[in-house]
Amino acid sequence: MPTLYGAYRSRATRNFWLALEAGEDLELKPVLQAYRVADPKAADAPLNTLSPEFLAISPAGAIPVMKDGDLVLSESLAINLYLAKKWGGPLAPKDAGEDAQMMQWALYGMTAIEPHTLPILYCYAEKRANTPEGHAELAAHTEALERPLKALDTHLETHGGHMVGGRFTVADINMAEIMRYVQPHASVLPRFPAIEAWLSACQGRAAFKEMMKRREAEPA
Repeated sequence: MPTLYGAYRSRATRNFWLALEAGEDLELKPVLQAYRVADPKAADAPLNTLSPEFLAISPAGAIPVMKDGDLVLSESLAINLYLAKKWGGPLAPKDAGEDAQMMQWALYGMTAIEPHTLPILYCYAEKRANTPEGHAELAAHTEALERPLKALDTHLETHGGHMVGGRFTVADINMAEIMRYVQPHASVLPRFPAIEAWLSACQGRAAFKEMMKRREAEPA
């Protein structure tokens, strides 16, 4: 069974959602982000991203990290693409073409969309959204999202409401988790109806709801 080092309150949500959809098990080795620990370098500190034990596995000091036998893999999107192919079934690519498309969309989401959706989430989480600085930050990231979200919206509208293959796959999980970050900024999604409908359908799935239930049960 693959072991995932991380926490539900991290990008590991993508990996846990996939496992729930696939009906597979991931062994969780809890690792907290260092900023969530009072003194992350203390002798009695819980395992965290600055702990020597974890840094021996992940020199970058970031979660999640997966171990599967001798394989050590970081980056949540890459972990999901690997696990989907390992486990097979409809969530996985059916051929090399779908595999390439799933990789393409993971890279596009990571480079063109998440650099703007994640700061939007943090702006709200850190209660800066109603400050002048927050307004400016939100406006800048919303403007930067216009082009990539238009591309995503057009793709979903013309490809059966799914990322790849006209069915729900790991590509939908990866992109939906990137898009979840923009939801606190309520003015964005209504401008992209295909994205809004697709994201609602993704988040209506039982596996997503279970993943979020477990995430919310984890101490902040």
